[in-house]
Amino acid sequence: MRASLFNVPVPLSGCDEVFVMNTFTDAQALVSQDVADLLDRLRREDVTFESATAEEREAITALSADGFIVDTHERERADVRAHLTSLKEDTAQLRVTVLTTLQCNFACDYCVQGDHGDVPAGQRMTLETAARTMQWIEKRLDTVRPESFVLTFFGGEPLLNLPVVYQMAEQAAAACKARNVRMLINIITNGLLLTPEVVDRLMPFGLNGVKITLDGAKELHDKSRPLRGGQGTFDRIVKNISNVAGKCRVAIGGNFEDGAGESFIELLDFLKSQDFAPFLDKVAFKPVIRQKPTTPKGFIPLTAVGDASSGCGSSARIASTPKTNACDTCHFVDEQMIALREATSAHGFRTVDGVHMGPCELHRQHAHTIGPDGVLFACPGFAGDAHQAVGDIRGTDNDRFRRAAAEFAKITSWRESCGDCSYVPVCGGGCSVAAHAEQGSMHAASCHKTSFEAGVAAFARAFANDAANQPPSPA
Repeated sequence: MRASLFNVPVPLSGCDEVFVMNTFTDAQALVSQDVADLLDRLRREDVTFESATAEEREAITALSADGFIVDTHERERADVRAHLTSLKEDTAQLRVTVLTTLQCNFACDYCVQGDHGDVPAGQRMTLETAARTMQWIEKRLDTVRPESFVLTFFGGEPLLNLPVVYQMAEQAAAACKARNVRMLINIITNGLLLTPEVVDRLMPFGLNGVKITLDGAKELHDKSRPLRGGQGTFDRIVKNISNVAGKCRVAIGGNFEDGAGESFIELLDFLKSQDFAPFLDKVAFKPVIRQKPTTPKGFIPLTAVGDASSGCGSSARIASTPKTNACDTCHFVDEQMIALREATSAHGFRTVDGVHMGPCELHRQHAHTIGPDGVLFACPGFAGDAHQAVGDIRGTDNDRFRRAAAEFAKITSWRESCGDCSYVPVCGGGCSVAAHAEQGSMHAASCHKTSFEAGVAAFARAFANDAANQPPSPA
């Protein structure tokens, strides 16, 4: 009998209690220091059930029920492997991200979309390819037989190709209705073309939410995310948010670089003052990680729109142009992510909790990304890189696709790199796109343990506050 490898204890200041979270079972508890010491002794094998006192045995029995204590670490490691495997094979949800176009009307300096890098700016999905994509999706629906289907429109800027968005949404909704499958549509957009008409057109087909990017307050955002002619975009995006908020779920994201924290605090102040603030579903900021000059150009990974959406839990945004060695930025990444996450919560907005950030979408075999030309990728973060394509909607079989698919199937960075880290169940080795950019290998772990630790500490404070505010039990 051993204390779980995945217990994370957080001593609480000002009292003799310890918050303990198990990242595998998601159990959370406040325990006395004596019980925390017992867990520590069980982990070191300094005590057994037989040698424990009667009071300790009672505590062991209670803690075992929630997974804080396990039979053996070997069995627990096997259970985690089985858990991560079950995620890979889970058929409850089919997720497809469609890049309607690689074109973008913005000129963000950290992004390979639009006219940047070697991405063909004018490449758009045709209505014919959209129809073939829907045929492919219907086959997947019949094979997987999921409870729900999540269709996410991405790009480039997906709303530059509204005919494809409307056609696929309508056809997918009909296909799901015929199969009694719940349909959810998400849109990742810069917000410039988002109108009430677009939202109204998509709502009957299952629009779940939209995610819009604001890179700080007006001055920084307009500098970071201008139109191709250099014009600012902040005011128009905010107006569009105001026009659609309340019609559908709206999430705000933002990509920050070192030193931009003050502008994002200013943005939070601004958002809180807006009439649409109560309608914002989530606000979450993530750092831009500049790639090494020796690594291939990347695509900005996906972020979640809401709880029911598909999305990436990556801790990083991958930039197209080298600025610094990305590995040198890990500390600022964790520190500023933590600070902005806490500031977001303090402003009253729901945000990512810092713990439930993975495992990576790449590990789910029923999650797919489809480029404008119908080429398949294992993850949105690798879309646009032809060398990472794993197939196409036509079923083409060639050596290049097979090699890429086999390479992705082998990714188990948590086994090789993470050991018995307490965060393996919720991290799974981190984002493979970030690892590819930071370290030149998708098989490496992308570790931001400090951020996870801060997330658990926030859970501890919230748990303790809730416990303190509970009314006393009746005598």
